[in-house]
Amino acid sequence: VQLVESGGGLVQAGGSLRLSCVASESISSIRIMGWGRQGPSPGKQREQVAIINNNGTTRIANAVKGRFTISRDNEKNTLYLQMNSLRPEDTGNYFCYIPDKTWGQGTQVTVSS
Repeated sequence: VQLVESGGGLVQAGGSLRLSCVASESISSIRIMGWGRQGPSPGKQREQVAIINNNGTTRIANAVKGRFTISRDNEKNTLYLQMNSLRPEDTGNYFCYIPDKTWGQGTQVTVSS
């Protein structure tokens, strides 16, 4: 399965973006999907942002809890990440992934102060 993200861009602090991740095949049988990000600093590690399973249960990283929401539409084979109250430290490349299977190329999010 291939994953293609979109929706990134440049936004001012406090703004919002909605990221989408479209899968090349049905995701209805995929138990867990998630969003991760990698910041611009040299050597910055990838970090998990949010995951969702196929009954809708989510887990959100503490750094974004209360600001980011993950959701999925199995009929559209699409995973979403709604990002509100964005901060400069949220800047990075955001990618969707299926644990232990695959991940997309990502979409760049830049938050200006």
